[in-house]
Amino acid sequence: MKRISLITTLLVIASGCASTPPVVKHDPAFAPARPVPASYNNTNPGSLFQPGGGSFYTDRKAYRVGDILTVSLSESTNATKNASTSTSQTNSVDKTNPTILGNEVGFNKPAILGGGTGDLSLSMESASEFEGEGASAQSNSLSGSITVSVVEVLANGYLVVRGEKILSLNQGDEFVRLSGIVRPEDITTENTVQSTKIANAQIIYGGSGALADANREGWLSRFFNKIWPF
Repeated sequence: MKRISLITTLLVIASGCASTPPVVKHDPAFAPARPVPASYNNTNPGSLFQPGGGSFYTDRKAYRVGDILTVSLSESTNATKNASTSTSQTNSVDKTNPTILGNEVGFNKPAILGGGTGDLSLSMESASEFEGEGASAQSNSLSGSITVSVVEVLANGYLVVRGEKILSLNQGDEFVRLSGIVRPEDITTENTVQSTKIANAQIIYGGSGALADANREGWLSRFFNKIWPF
């Protein structure tokens, strides 16, 4: 009875794991950075513009650690490659009967070395040919938006940003992760920047759940595809 109970428990756990899709967890590498607390001087300089208070004449843009920035994703790539190879080679060797002292030597002809019933002439031919063709095409497109945070301000004023967005849907989870370097001049007055203007951009899009599993090849098929030589 204990054995049957244990097997039943394992089956229930296995069925629960199979029906519940894995949840995409937050990646610590894309966690937002905490802003550095500003140190204020208790002494009032008697001015309307206080240190760290910003400016009334400029747009509010991300410029320090902890500020957020909206990235407009507008990625589109197209790649096409064609290759064609054709080679051919033909070899031919003809060797006639040798001559010694002006006489042709052959087993079927009298000569200085004697006679015979054969022929010393030789003829060989070989030919090889190879043709190969290949073509590949790939197209990708990603649009949308993601809000990231500034994690570091470089010496030249450029901003290192990173962040992630996770969407939990009824058929699984989807996530977008982004990191890169933003030039402050590329930030618009609405505090947005195009993804095509981010240097060293790393954009990751993925997910889990029923739809992701349907588009993923089974582990046994992947195993045989790796070891299958043909």
